[in-house]
Amino acid sequence: MSSTLLEVEGLDVSYGPITAVRGASLHVGEGEIVAVIGPNGAGKTTLLRGIVGLESAGGKVTLAGRDISRETPERRISDGLAMVPQGRRVFAESTVQMNLWAGAFMRRDRKAVEADIDKWLEYFPALGRRRDLHAGMLSGGEQQMLALARALISQPKVLLLDEPSMGLAPIIVSQIFQTLADMSAQGTTMLLVEQNVARALEIASRVYVLVSGEMVGRDLPASEMDVGELAKSFLGLPSGTS
Repeated sequence: MSSTLLEVEGLDVSYGPITAVRGASLHVGEGEIVAVIGPNGAGKTTLLRGIVGLESAGGKVTLAGRDISRETPERRISDGLAMVPQGRRVFAESTVQMNLWAGAFMRRDRKAVEADIDKWLEYFPALGRRRDLHAGMLSGGEQQMLALARALISQPKVLLLDEPSMGLAPIIVSQIFQTLADMSAQGTTMLLVEQNVARALEIASRVYVLVSGEMVGRDLPASEMDVGELAKSFLGLPSGTS
């Protein structure tokens, strides 16, 4: 059994009188991909933002055995959290290469960073061919690859991904999820928020279901889950929904 790298206990996130996430708990083991699924407006993005410290949250977040609940987002990144946000959010007016340097802003080992940038540009050949191009000129799929590589440059203990398939063509979605599976095989630990339930089940080891800010399904083995049954039982969707 893998050791727990990320543990979230009783996470609450509110916006004024509105509670967006209530009492959320989950854990992610070393080398695992754990998925959080749920309908639009369930609080999935808010959950990730609470974990990384971008939203004020109650509860406890533990990374590699250390309580980081009161740390700033910058310190949590330094400790080993990295997030690939929904919608990519690359720096459009900066080059591909400068976007990757931005991902390494907490690192001081310049030569090692240069080596890592070359490694990821080689891993994503489309980015390598466009390293001096402004990121805003990339396709949606290339921007998603760039956002992923930028997060990996920070050498995270746990990578948080928010809807990596959103707005992408099916063939690009397949490439992105194959990349995530490859990263997992190489030991990268991930917490994945995803609306494409079928894709999430393909690569995740365990699943949590978030509905209206509450975990209604916890620690479900992905290999035993049926997309239609999940949609019907937890999400209130027709059984054919993917």
